[in-house]
Amino acid sequence: MDLKQLRYFIALAEERQVTSAAQKLHMSQPPLSQQLKLMESELGVQLFLRNGRQLELTASGNTLYEYALTITNLMDEAKVEVQESGLGIRGKLSIGVNTLSDSRLPKALSGFRTLYPKVTFKIQQNETNTLVKLIREKTLDMAIVRLPIDLNDLDYALLGEEPLYFMMGDAGPGAVPKAGETVSYETIADYPLLLPSTEGLGLYNLLLEQFHSRGLFPAIIGECSDIGMLAELVASGFGASILPETSLARFKRGNIHSYRIDDPQAVSSSAVIWLKRHSLSRAMVLLIEMISEGEGIELPK
Repeated sequence: MDLKQLRYFIALAEERQVTSAAQKLHMSQPPLSQQLKLMESELGVQLFLRNGRQLELTASGNTLYEYALTITNLMDEAKVEVQESGLGIRGKLSIGVNTLSDSRLPKALSGFRTLYPKVTFKIQQNETNTLVKLIREKTLDMAIVRLPIDLNDLDYALLGEEPLYFMMGDAGPGAVPKAGETVSYETIADYPLLLPSTEGLGLYNLLLEQFHSRGLFPAIIGECSDIGMLAELVASGFGASILPETSLARFKRGNIHSYRIDDPQAVSSSAVIWLKRHSLSRAMVLLIEMISEGEGIELPK
């Protein structure tokens, strides 16, 4: 077997279909099926069980998959390290940012660009579930997301917590609390809320859990993952909302009032995530370290 065959095998193991694996590899199905037969013939074992169009790894297939990942990752790392040792740190990093954003990224990128000017970036903002999907498809190298999310097949570096704030406009429904006051979840439950996330995602579930654990059932009038639009709606009096501190700081304006939620659990956590068992370029490791600087984070090995 050669390295190309191992990459074919990895695609088959992850896609579980010859059709989708061939599409991922940008090749036709017959040559891919032939390569699989050649591998099984060379090894003298069956690597997959066929169930119609679906493929399931056998015990032998699982063993080969683990070795194939290790070998291809080592080859990728060796290629990157050789290039970087001769040319300096360079390349292109694809980064995802959750729609709630994070204040650390702009500062980290500016500092990184000063140190490593040969690295270029592709930055994409989207909802957490889309960013996780793009990480798993290897379209993105890394992403900054809001927790909680399913971290099963992901490695991550936690970026700490920040307080949550209740926000409403001048014309908002209900009485406007006094400036400088804190508010409780009990008080917030009396206002019609526009949540800054989509149902089923981390922050949405986190907020509902905080209300329900206190026996509260707020009136949820909508969801809006576009934070700029959410701020406009709050300012217009459409409803009130809750945002993490760094997201709120992007929309400081006279007709939006914000109040810290007086509760130790009123916090939002974020993390840098990337695909588990995926080789990290030196540029990516350095950027993750720069983003997480000051948090006392040790990256997973």
